[in-house]
Amino acid sequence: MLFVLFRRLALLLGGILLPLALAAQTVPGPAGPPVPDLNWLSQQLRESVVLRQHQVGLSLADANTGQTLFGYQDSRYFTPASTTKLLTLYAGLSLLGAADSLPGLRYVQRGPDTLLFWGTGDPMLLHGDVPTRRAYEFLLSRPEKVLLYAQVPMPPAFGPGWSWDDYGYYFQPERSAMPIYGNTVRFYGRPAPAAPRVLPRFFRPLAGPAPGTRPNPANDHVQRPAEENRFFVFPSARAWVDEVPFRTSPALLLQLLQDTLRRPLLPAGPLRLRPHDSVRVLRTLPPDSLYRRMLRVSDNFLAEQLLLLCSSTLAPDSLSPARVIRTMQQNYLRTLPDAPQWVDGSGLSRLNLFTPRFLTALLVRLHQQVPEPRLLSLLAAGGGQGTLRRGYLPTGKTGPWLWGKTGTLTNNHNLAGYLRTRSGRLVAFSFFNNNYVVPTAAVRREMERLLTRVREEL
Repeated sequence: MLFVLFRRLALLLGGILLPLALAAQTVPGPAGPPVPDLNWLSQQLRESVVLRQHQVGLSLADANTGQTLFGYQDSRYFTPASTTKLLTLYAGLSLLGAADSLPGLRYVQRGPDTLLFWGTGDPMLLHGDVPTRRAYEFLLSRPEKVLLYAQVPMPPAFGPGWSWDDYGYYFQPERSAMPIYGNTVRFYGRPAPAAPRVLPRFFRPLAGPAPGTRPNPANDHVQRPAEENRFFVFPSARAWVDEVPFRTSPALLLQLLQDTLRRPLLPAGPLRLRPHDSVRVLRTLPPDSLYRRMLRVSDNFLAEQLLLLCSSTLAPDSLSPARVIRTMQQNYLRTLPDAPQWVDGSGLSRLNLFTPRFLTALLVRLHQQVPEPRLLSLLAAGGGQGTLRRGYLPTGKTGPWLWGKTGTLTNNHNLAGYLRTRSGRLVAFSFFNNNYVVPTAAVRREMERLLTRVREEL
């Protein structure tokens, strides 16, 4: 088949050319200014009342030259949480390349009356936060009488090592080949006894008041049984908004598409391409639209789907995050210190393990390969937007001085990114905190105190 030949040729060329390109892109720059004595930082990390009882790692490097500035337990492995999304960004930049738009779906026209289409992992079909109507309008306007949806091989809906009991929360939607509405249902609650507004409307008949015997230990607004698309709404005296993942399936996708397109779609079963099929691609939004949303607000769903999108460029007839991770490790990450244990796109899994100096080296490489204004614009900015909007506030009229990606799981909080010192040096850093029992807010405050002093003294 053409796809098999294409895939083999692409992987062969990748194995030959990518390491050469990588070597050309990571030549160290000129030596930076002298490094001030940072012994005070080691002492602070050891003796801090907030930090001294848990695992802490910190790595600092000059973002322009790669020169190591400081390391504290930076060769130890930590659970990275959502800082994993920086690797997912690197995968997108490397495998999706310089394309000005993402592959939204693939299709084949079979005769004048039949269109066969399938998903690429693109998450933005009628998504509530990164909206694009291109795939919707494409399917709506096609002249063919028969639209056939084909299934491609997919990993399980949940990633390895994810918490099973988070299935009902907005931050853990299911992965799928062709998501719709972000694979979630949005509820706009009103004070009892008024019923909430439900979007998409398809799910309205499946939502109802929670029975008085149903427990609500977490004070949720909405609960869903693990294996069903039924939604129980709890009464509230205030207005609220909640987002709940739904159980995905090819059959449900077709129902939702038919409900919104007002035209029939039929299942084609597993994708089977013919030797003379001419496969075409529908393009959607610029990649930075996805990258920026994924990083600034730490959107797990977009991160997972981005790995599927990358996979579709390696093998257009199947989707495999493991294939992407393997390709990145073999061709793009080999020259970085401390090979990562990397299993998902979002960092939801505790099976991920990185060292601080690995992640800092990755940040240096990103800075070498991506123009600085674009790179910093993708990240959350201190005092600006996203997960850092309430910390690392600018002083005076100089604007943000820290840009980064947070990573938080229960008992773990990390931050990796770039900070601009008073002297003008841009520093790449990774600051990991694992297995603490103090409040996360206290860890955040201590990290901000130390990084602020780094800003003053480097």
